[in-house]
Amino acid sequence: YRFPARKMIVIGVTGTNGKTTTVNLIAKLLETAGHKVGMTSTLNFQVGDKKWSNKTKMTSQGRFGLQKLLRQMVDAGCKYAVIEVSSHAMTQSRVWGVNIDVAAMTNVTEDHIEYHGSFANYLNAKGDLFKKVSKGRRKAGIQKQLILNQDDQHYSYFDQHIADRKVTYGLKGGTVRATSVKLKPDGSEFTLQVPNNAVPVDFDLPGDFNIQNALCSAAVCLTLGIPFADIRRGLEESRTIPGRYDHVDAGQDPSIVIDYAHAPDSLEKLLSMYRDLTFDGKLFAVFGATGGGRDVGKRPKMGAVADKYADYIVLTDDDPYEDDELKIINDIAEGVKREEGDRFWKIPDRKEAIRLVLSLAGKGDSVVIAGKGAEEIMKVRGKTIPWNDKQVVVDLLRRKISVGEVD
Repeated sequence: YRFPARKMIVIGVTGTNGKTTTVNLIAKLLETAGHKVGMTSTLNFQVGDKKWSNKTKMTSQGRFGLQKLLRQMVDAGCKYAVIEVSSHAMTQSRVWGVNIDVAAMTNVTEDHIEYHGSFANYLNAKGDLFKKVSKGRRKAGIQKQLILNQDDQHYSYFDQHIADRKVTYGLKGGTVRATSVKLKPDGSEFTLQVPNNAVPVDFDLPGDFNIQNALCSAAVCLTLGIPFADIRRGLEESRTIPGRYDHVDAGQDPSIVIDYAHAPDSLEKLLSMYRDLTFDGKLFAVFGATGGGRDVGKRPKMGAVADKYADYIVLTDDDPYEDDELKIINDIAEGVKREEGDRFWKIPDRKEAIRLVLSLAGKGDSVVIAGKGAEEIMKVRGKTIPWNDKQVVVDLLRRKISVGEVD
C-alpha cells in the first residue's frame, strides 16, 4: 500500500474510555471546517463521504486491514486520518508503518489487565503511542503534537514524552477548559475556554465525561489550526454516537439508554449518571461481561458497581465466546450483595433479560442496557449471531405497546 500514512496528517486517539466518541468528534470538527477526513473506530469507518459500520469486533484493524483503509483515504483525497488505537494494537504492532503526527489520550483506568499481565504493562502500551509520535519521521511542515488530559491521574506519565508541541485539556485545568458546566438528561451546556477566547457551547452528548471528550477533540483541532468558530459549530452540530448513551424513543414510559460500557469504570460513570437523573423512579441495569479469556478479574467489580447504583439488576450474556455463560454471570454476581430474586436475576438469554426489565419498568424509571452498544453481532459458543440491542428493544416495545392497545 506504499505507506499511505505518509501522505496525510494522522491523528491517533488512545485511552480506556471515550476513544470512539472522541475519534468521531474529531472527524466531525474537521469536516465542519471543510476538510476531507478518513476515520477508523470500534464503531465505524469513514473514507471521505463514505461511512459504514465496523463489524469486525476490533477496535484497531490488523496491519494489512489498516493500511488498506489508509490507502483508500489517500486515494479519496483525505487530508486527515483519525484512528482509534487500542493497547492491543500497540503490543501487536497493528500500527506498524503508520506515521502518526498527533497522539491524544482520553483517560486511563484498569482494563485488559489479564492480557497485558499488569496495569503497568497496560499503561506502558498506551504510552507506546506517544513514544511512537515522539520518535516518528517528520513530514514537511507538520509538527509532532501530544494532547494530554490534565485531569487524569496518569497525566504525568504521558507528559514525559517529547514532542514539538503539547496541549492540555480538562474540566479542572488545562489549556483547553470547560467552565460554567450545566449537565442535562439529553446533553450539556458549557463555556469552551482557550487562551484569549471563550464561547458557550450547547452540546448534545450527556455527562461530564463527554465534555472531556469534547475538550480533547477541540484541543486536537486547535493544534491543527482549525478556526475556533468551526470547532464550536462542529461541537454543537454533533449528535449522540450510536451505542453511546443512545436513547431509545418508541413511545414507551420508562427512559431507556443503550451504551457500550463494559468495564467497572465506564459502567460506574453510566449508572451513577442515570442514578442522579432518575429522580423518583427506579434504575434498572442489564449487562454481562465478555468471555474469551478477557479480564475475568473485572467481573465482580462490575457486579459491585451495579449493586451500588441500580435498584434492579439483570445479569445476562454479552459476548461469551466459548466460555460458559453461567460462569461469567456467576463471576459478576460475586460482587452483588443481594440474593437472586431480590431485585436481582440471572438470565443468560439477552433478549429475555431485556424483555423482563421492559415488563417491570414504568413511568419515571430508567433502564440502562450496557456492554454491547451499537454492535451488530454476538459471539456465543463459536457461533456469530446477528444482534443489535437497540433494535431488540424497539421490537419488544412495539409488540408490548401493540398488545397493550388490543387489551
